[in-house]
Amino acid sequence: MSTYWRTFKVAAWLGWEMDSNWTEPWLFVLYSILKPVAGAFILVLMYVVFATIGNTEDPSMFAYMYVGNAFFIFVASTLFGTFQVIQSDREWYQTIRYVYISPISYYVYILGRAASKVAVATFAVVVTLAFGIAFLGVEMGLSLADVPVLVAAFVLGIAVLLAIGICLGGISFLTAKHVHGLAEGIPGLFYVFCGVLFPLSALPEWGRSVGQAIPLTYWFDLTRRILVPGTSIDRTLNAYDDLTILLLLFASSLVFFALSVIIFRIGEYVARKAGKIDMTTSY
Repeated sequence: MSTYWRTFKVAAWLGWEMDSNWTEPWLFVLYSILKPVAGAFILVLMYVVFATIGNTEDPSMFAYMYVGNAFFIFVASTLFGTFQVIQSDREWYQTIRYVYISPISYYVYILGRAASKVAVATFAVVVTLAFGIAFLGVEMGLSLADVPVLVAAFVLGIAVLLAIGICLGGISFLTAKHVHGLAEGIPGLFYVFCGVLFPLSALPEWGRSVGQAIPLTYWFDLTRRILVPGTSIDRTLNAYDDLTILLLLFASSLVFFALSVIIFRIGEYVARKAGKIDMTTSY
């Protein structure tokens, strides 16, 4: 365990240095603030268009959209942060052979590299939520009794995202560099089917079934229940209580962790057999 922790800690430091060394610290902080604020303004524009077309204004619907989009920041950042590690080490820096043969767990190394993405995404989510409360009139509430549930949901949601990212990373052992679009396309599917922008009840029956099969749906729903209580929007998950949703999220995290280990090991094994671990695709 001490080796795993040391690997994770050093990999997280390396990921942070790679993400933040392109500019001065104060400019990086400014960028980290302005980016989520700009995203909030885009969401406001989307809501204004929807409200104008539907000739109605529903503050609870705006809060539903706003909180969902705020936490969706974790999805794109975390998935891309885990998926791109193999691609960047192999294709951009060509250092994967040196890292891979070192006496560490490459699985844990990837998790450590993704930790900086999770940290930056957490800061962006906090800024987005604070901006919505302070300037956009988004009404949120959080009682002390709900804090443990919110923290548990956050940890399990991030764990699921990391597991999905590792699954994509295992596939990237066998793919060329241009398939990074896979890590950009998968979040698009989650955006539609996980109730981020609109509730699952707005989807057809098959779409609701797809959404209920994705664990992130339960994370977003539970987060909204805690931060935006009392909303009357039909989320299709109203029949489940908070504990049931948390248990479903926990079970999903275990399943996806097992899948990530299996897919990662298979991809690694096939790539080693085919001599593709450090093969670059310079086209």
